[in-house]
Amino acid sequence: MVRKLEIKVLKFIQYFSLIFTVLFTISGWCLLNLDFALSILLGGVLASGSFWVLKRDAEQLLDRVSESRVEVVKTVQQMGRIRFMFKFYAKLVVLGLLLYAASISMQLNMIGVVLGLSTVMLSVFVVVLGGGRKIYSIQSVRGA
Repeated sequence: MVRKLEIKVLKFIQYFSLIFTVLFTISGWCLLNLDFALSILLGGVLASGSFWVLKRDAEQLLDRVSESRVEVVKTVQQMGRIRFMFKFYAKLVVLGLLLYAASISMQLNMIGVVLGLSTVMLSVFVVVLGGGRKIYSIQSVRGA
């Protein structure tokens, strides 16, 4: 039950992130120019892709730990943590290199890139605040 709820929340975060990316890109194009809109789009796509890969890696780690035998759980956890952290920092380096390559090949607006990169964080706030109200109302009904 809890796992299904977590997966649902993560999917909502991904959907809202894509919605924010599209809305910000269209708004940036209408209000400023195409370079600003493309900068937002690049940042949003990179952030959403990074979040999706991070989510997948975390699910793989949790699955490995939950499927391992009791006597080797500690070893699997330690190896999984090391692998997860290595992948995390490798993705960060790749993300930085992609941003660098994009900044060389096209005219980027750094405010637009930051706005695009922030779409995942904004979607986390929206989903958590919306879900927090639901959880609080469910707990208050159960407590009464």
